[in-house]
Amino acid sequence: MKLHSLPAIKGSTHRHKVLGRGRGSGHGKTSGRGHKGMKARSGGGHRPGFEGGQMPLYRRLPHRGFRNVNRVEFAVVNVRDFQELEGKSFGPAELAAAGVIRADGRPLKVLAAGELTRAVTVSAHGFSASAKAKIEAAGGKAVVLGGQAEAK
Repeated sequence: MKLHSLPAIKGSTHRHKVLGRGRGSGHGKTSGRGHKGMKARSGGGHRPGFEGGQMPLYRRLPHRGFRNVNRVEFAVVNVRDFQELEGKSFGPAELAAAGVIRADGRPLKVLAAGELTRAVTVSAHGFSASAKAKIEAAGGKAVVLGGQAEAK
């Protein structure tokens, strides 16, 4: 079910308020804005987070750390995961089909936790040095895929 396929519930939509059409309408002259003041003017009102001149919450709380906008988030798989899976060669598509990683398009990185006792061919965007060594020691191959920048 998607949001656009939901039916409108009876009473959920309202007719818009017609403003500035004479005294008899009940919303004439000042159009429901009262007399003068900041909220009566066009563009009037205050910005989100404004607390009437008091130091706002977002400035009272400490902000620490740094968030790198260029960070590459990897889908991570350990060497022990290949031991339990059926098959000889694994790539992002095979691992997503097996439910080991999500099929969300993130680059795949293989880490070295666990042991591997059989020869497998693993295709990934990145390998830790020890993971590559474990795969090759078991008689397998570690194939580096292109397409995504390899982060260390």
